[in-house]
Amino acid sequence: MAKAKKIFVCSECGSESAKWQGQCPDCKAWNSFKEFSLGNSRQATTAQRAGFAGSLSSVTLLEDVDISDTPRFSSGISEFDRVLGGGFVPGSAVLIGGNPGAGKSTLLLQTLCHTAQNMPALYVSGEESLQQIAARAHRLGLPTGQLKMLAETSVEQVIAIAQQEKPGVIVIDSIQVMYTDTAEAAPGGVAQVRESAAHLTRFAKQTNTVLLIVGHVTKDNSLAGPMTLSHIIDTQLMLSNTDDSRFRIMRATKNRFGQVNELGLFAMTEKGLREVLNPSAIFLSRTEHPTPGSIINVLWEGTRPLLVEIQALVVESQLGNPRRVTVGLEQNRLAMLLAVLTRHGGIFTSDQDVFVNVVGGVRVSETSADLASILAIVSSLRDSIIDQHIIAFGEVGLSGEIRPVAYGQERIYEAAKHGFKKAIVPKANAPKKAIDGMEVVGISKLAEALEAI
Repeated sequence: MAKAKKIFVCSECGSESAKWQGQCPDCKAWNSFKEFSLGNSRQATTAQRAGFAGSLSSVTLLEDVDISDTPRFSSGISEFDRVLGGGFVPGSAVLIGGNPGAGKSTLLLQTLCHTAQNMPALYVSGEESLQQIAARAHRLGLPTGQLKMLAETSVEQVIAIAQQEKPGVIVIDSIQVMYTDTAEAAPGGVAQVRESAAHLTRFAKQTNTVLLIVGHVTKDNSLAGPMTLSHIIDTQLMLSNTDDSRFRIMRATKNRFGQVNELGLFAMTEKGLREVLNPSAIFLSRTEHPTPGSIINVLWEGTRPLLVEIQALVVESQLGNPRRVTVGLEQNRLAMLLAVLTRHGGIFTSDQDVFVNVVGGVRVSETSADLASILAIVSSLRDSIIDQHIIAFGEVGLSGEIRPVAYGQERIYEAAKHGFKKAIVPKANAPKKAIDGMEVVGISKLAEALEAI
């Protein structure tokens, strides 16, 4: 048998070296290099992730690869299934991150209690005692008769017990407290997190088991641990709080079996997390008295439209360099839109502080909010109220043109369902047939949009 290769890994930043060094050349930390055995874990993990079941020497024609639908089964929570892409895929590894108190453990406990009614399930806790978990399950009124529990932090012990129990779904809560004997570092270190995740993922793929891993986040809401952790797993989900503490947003940032950036909304109740089937109704809770600088935009999140309110506040700047502040939007995008507004709309904001906010804590990652943002800014600048029954979406180009966005007609139909009467949209997105109760104004230039309101 080939001798296991030894490498040295910095416990602070994950930098690798063939020999021990007193100071890490990347992060400059002292005495941070730890030795551990690499063995064949990386090669095995890479081969399994590539989908090879047998010898690596076998070659298959692309046209001979089976492309039948991937088998799935439900988690028991419809919004969770939506974000996953339709449910759990056997042999997949799912990483769920989020701030403390976001509801990661609660959501997984609910899922496993219901899944255990149909197949063996194992919940591995390394942070909480079994008494704490049992008390939460009883408080939430969950069925606890079939779910098997394990309090353990050793990866080797978890895998050995899982081989005996043969569960269909395993929860690891959390990966930061797990350790493996192959890495000579403290639990939570870069080497331990990477090797523990690699061992668990390899076991899940070999046994066709669904692996759910809980991960912590840093102060800037990014996933804690090495970046290789994101490459090892198949699906990465982030669970975050909204501005209203009652609601939680789950978003897929990586998904090998479904749509990326799919969004699911949950409400935190006395009985745990409950799915919200109509998210637009949550984000449309506007004030009774209309105010300037507010308009409704229709986003497209994953596989469905989502109505959100965009607010703008424009005030005279007291500084030599006016501020441009965004919450939920890209700040550089705002600077570009203000330049277009000046050049093609004849409206100057060079002496104004401009603040733009997406209500509800939603993060806008597409360009359909360009038109609504500009209209909200103009509304606040002129202290003019936009009719609450108007929605707007569209991408604004540098020459002042209004470009179409994907799923335009579906967005308009969603707005009509919620009682909106007028839509200001790109001309290419305007439907050919009239929509009952909805006046659609198709525009091609920024000046036309300003005239429409």
